[in-house]
Amino acid sequence: MKLNQRELMKAMQRMGIQQQDIPATQVIIRQMDRDIVIENPQVAKVNMMGQETWQISGEWREVTHEKTPEINEEDIKTVMSQTGADREKALEAIKHAEGDLAKAILELSE
Repeated sequence: MKLNQRELMKAMQRMGIQQQDIPATQVIIRQMDRDIVIENPQVAKVNMMGQETWQISGEWREVTHEKTPEINEEDIKTVMSQTGADREKALEAIKHAEGDLAKAILELSE
């Protein structure tokens, strides 16, 4: 038995299922260490007896998060003035401490 789209929608309504297509251009699922990016997705919000679920399909790719913190000149000068280290050592300590200035200062002070 083959149902056409219209008959399928009527059958879904009888069962208490409502589907709404969402016009999306991109879906991003953020994780701790990476993102899943879905380009040109087909997105549908499905409500089944009060329970909402999302259906997403499309071409996807993974993007890993950069661990390198953004380091500005003010941060480098702060570490240099607190530790007496030169610019290169201060910058390296900040990178090693993943942008945590207090940790960088303690590392250079030891």
